[in-house]
This record gives sequence, C-alpha cells and structure tokens, in this order.
Amino acid sequence: MVPSRVILAAAFLPLVLAGCGNGNDLSRTFGFTRDSPDEFQVTTRAPLSMPPNFSLRPPQPGAPRPQELSQRQEAEATLAPQAALANAQGETSTGQQALLAAAGPDAPADIRRRVDTDAAMAQGDRSLADRLMFWRTPTDKSVVVDPRRESQRLRENAALGQDPTAGDTLIIQRSKKTLWDSIF
Repeated sequence: MVPSRVILAAAFLPLVLAGCGNGNDLSRTFGFTRDSPDEFQVTTRAPLSMPPNFSLRPPQPGAPRPQELSQRQEAEATLAPQAALANAQGETSTGQQALLAAAGPDAPADIRRRVDTDAAMAQGDRSLADRLMFWRTPTDKSVVVDPRRESQRLRENAALGQDPTAGDTLIIQRSKKTLWDSIF
C-alpha cells in the first residue's frame, strides 16, 4: 500500500515545478494570459487593382509596389490629411473644392461649447437625497425638434441664401399632464 504522503507529494510536484519559473511564465503556462499581437507591427497593404490597360510590363520580383506608401507618407496622411490630398503645389483639386463647397459652411467656432452646454442642461444634477425622496423618474425637460417643419425652414433659408442658423428652431410642444393622466 502506498502511503498517503507519497500520493500527496506526487499530486503537488507539478505545481512546485511550475512555480520554479517567474510569475509571468507560470500564468502563461496555465493559460491565464493571452498574447495579443503588437499593434505597432501590424501593417496594411494596398488593395490589388486591375490595370487600366493590359500592356503594362510585369512586376519585378522584390521591387517595391507603386501603390504602397512609405511609413513617413502614411504618418503624414494620418496627421495632416489635407497635406496628403493636396497636389505638388499644395493646392486641393477642383473635385475636392466642389466636395467642400457642397458640404456647406464651416461649423461655428464655439460649437463644442454649445454642445457641452446643451448636454449639461439636459442632464441636470440630482443629489442622493433627491433620488431617494423623489424616486420616480424626473419629467423629461428635453425638447424635440419637429423634423418636417425644421426641414422646411432649412430649405427656405437655403432658397433665400440665408445662413442655416437664421430663425428659430421649430420644436414639438408637449401637452401638460393632468392629474388624470398621472393616475392612469
């Protein structure tokens, strides 16, 4: 009969041997960590495309691909897209100018402040005491833009050559709840 100490020692021997390595290897050995790819080593390749005509010379083995950008050019295109889209003289093409003109005027300079102010007003602060005493959901104080009437206003402003922000934004007026509505 095998003593219980020998069985216990044989059971814990693999754990003791696995513990001899450093902690990172131990967790990797037991599968507790995942190895993710290095995001700086992942590269993209330009898609294959059909040539405009079939009289092109065949590619040379080992030659760089003409549609591939260097790492410097990729970084410039990411950091300054306008610089990458501009031609050799630094000017945008007529197609790009037409696209920008069709997009409409630039956003106001303080648009971020306006959006943040509107969001802060819509959210409101409720203390813990307010949430405990007034446990029902608060009445909705937000405004809803009437899409049909607002679209009509924007079309009229465009037809008259006015700024889209001219005039009041048309909203849906909600009816007040009566005591009867709150009960049922």
